Amino acid sequence: MRYIKTTLVASALAALSVAQAQTVRYELKLNELKYDYGVAAPVAHLRPGDVLETNTIDADGHALEDAGMKVLGPNPLTGPFYIEGAEPGDTLAIHFLAVDVNAEKGFGSAGPGFGAINSSGYTPMLGGGIPRSTWTYLIDKKTNTAAFKANDSSYTVPIPLHPFLGCVGVAPAEGEARSSIVPAEFGGNMDAPEATAGNTLYLPVNVAGALLYLGDGHAAMGDGEVDGTAIEISMKVKLRTEVIKHKEIKWPRFENSDYIMAVGIYRPLDDSLRIAFTQLVQWMHDDYGFSDMDAYELLSKVAEIHLDEMVDPNYTVVAKINKKYLPPPSAGKK
Repeated sequence: MRYIKTTLVASALAALSVAQAQTVRYELKLNELKYDYGVAAPVAHLRPGDVLETNTIDADGHALEDAGMKVLGPNPLTGPFYIEGAEPGDTLAIHFLAVDVNAEKGFGSAGPGFGAINSSGYTPMLGGGIPRSTWTYLIDKKTNTAAFKANDSSYTVPIPLHPFLGCVGVAPAEGEARSSIVPAEFGGNMDAPEATAGNTLYLPVNVAGALLYLGDGHAAMGDGEVDGTAIEISMKVKLRTEVIKHKEIKWPRFENSDYIMAVGIYRPLDDSLRIAFTQLVQWMHDDYGFSDMDAYELLSKVAEIHLDEMVDPNYTVVAKINKKYLPPPSAGKK
C-alpha cells in the first residue's frame, strides 16, 4: 500500500535536519517514579530528533514489591522528559520505534469498584462488587505469546503478544496535575494499543518542554479492557521525539502508514466518540482539504472505530480512516 505523508509527518521529519540526533538512555530509578502528570523536575533532556531508550514498570507495582519498596499508587510513571524547544501551541510527535516486554511474567486482576460491568463510584448498583481476583501470565518469547491459565479450571490458552504503553502523556495545561490513572486532552492513561512500535502519537504541548511521561506497559489487551487490566508488565521502550512548531492540536492523535486516527477521551462513551470524530473531521479539513460536510459524509461510509477502554475515569475511543480514501495532503484545500 502506498505511503502518504501527512503535513504532520513531513513537518516532524523536517526537524531532523536542524540538529544531529543523539540517543539518550535513561535507566529508571525506582525512587524517581511519578504518579501524576504535571510539572516536575525532568529526569532527562531530549532535543528534537533524539532517540530515547528507557524502561517502565508494571501498573500494579510488582517490580516495586520485588525490590522491597512500597507501592504508592497505580500506574507508576517514568519521567518526565524535557523536550528542548517545545512550547505551548506546538505539537509533540512521538515515534514508537520499539516497545518490548521486559519481564518473564505479566499480571491481570479484577476487583470491587472498577471495570466495565462492575459496580463502581461512577455507575453504582445495589449489591456488592465482584471479589478480588488475580491471574499470572507466563511470557514465552519464542512463540511471542502469554499463557492465560484459568483460576477455576485447568484451562489454558496462549494469547499473542501486542506490547504497547497504556500511559503516554504530557503535563496538562494551566499548572494542573492529573492522576496517572486519568486520560484526557494531554494523553495519559489512554490504554491505547495504538501506542506501539510503528505508530506515531501526537500530543498537544501545554508547558515549556512538554514534560513527557511513560508507563503502564501491556503485553496484550482486549478491546475495552473490560475488567480494568491488560496483561500488566514492565517494558523496554525506544522512541524518537519531534517538535512540530506552531501546530496546535486539542486532543491526541495517532498515525501510521495506513491510517490517521483521532482520539476522543471523556464520559459518557458517546461523547468520547463525538470528540474523536469531530477531531478527525478537523484533521481531514486542515491537512487534506475536505470541507467539514464532505469529511462527515466520507467518514459515515468508511470510518473505523476502536474502543480502547471503558474503565478509567474517562473512556477512550479512536476514530480512524484508511489513507487509501484520502487525497495527498492539502490537495484541494480551500
